[in-house]
Parts: sequence; structure tokens; C-alpha cells
Amino acid sequence: MNIVKHLNGLNSQPSPKKRSRFWNNPTLTTIFLSSILATYLDLFFVGKQMYHFPIRPLPEVFSINITFPLAGVPVLVFVFLQVMSRVNKWGKVGLIVFISLLMTIFEKFSELIGWFEHASTWNHLYTFFGYLLFLTIIYSFYRGLEKRKG
Repeated sequence: MNIVKHLNGLNSQPSPKKRSRFWNNPTLTTIFLSSILATYLDLFFVGKQMYHFPIRPLPEVFSINITFPLAGVPVLVFVFLQVMSRVNKWGKVGLIVFISLLMTIFEKFSELIGWFEHASTWNHLYTFFGYLLFLTIIYSFYRGLEKRKG
């Protein structure tokens, strides 16, 4: 029977586990989180019949329009994070408010062209406050990763 013994004269420390490069990049991690969060929020609201997507890719497979959460959100969040890194504190607040207002306008526009339909009980202030909360959470998560990375 073989028994492995620790050498007392060996001063080497066990090597720490290294995380994947993907998870070490705060921008990529935040984009990934935002895409997942946007997808689940769409699934939640479609499931609650608050809105639906009459025009969407693969309608027999997906109940949501997967284009926006899987392609649009990552691009927009990347641009959002890049701009947020270049503005001061009040600029960050103003940018989040501006984007929230812009998304409310875009939502109305997408309804007009038939990409999006809301339930009669929907109020567009929900969109404004939803994006305000979403962007704040996403940016807070990003800042937390940045601080942790050091």
C-alpha cells in the first residue's frame, strides 16, 4: 500500500484556483448577465400576458423575440458601459434617465410598426421605471466587478 506524505521542508503554497478569462472581464460578464436578465424578464412578462411579440423569429419555438435580448441588449449594454466609464456622477444619472426615456419612446414606436403589443392594462411608465432599475442594477453589478478585480 502506497501512502503519499507531505514533505515538511517544502514551502510551496497550494496554487489558487484560476477563474476563466471570461469571468475575469467585468464587461463581458455584465453583458452576459444583462442578456440573461433581459431574456427572463421578457419570458416573465409574456407569461403574465402583459405583452407579446407578434413578429418574432421561430415563433413555434420561442414565445419572445429572442433577437433583442440575445443581440440587441449585449450591443446596447456594451455601448452603455463604455459611455458610463467616460462621464461623471451626474452624467451617469442623466444617462440612465435618458436611456430609460428613450426606451419608452422606442417601445411606443415598436408598437406602431407591429413588433410589440401590450395588454390594455400596461402603462408606459412601467417601461421607464423598469429600464431605470435594470440599468442601475447592471451598472452596479459592473462597478462591483470592477472593484473586486482591483
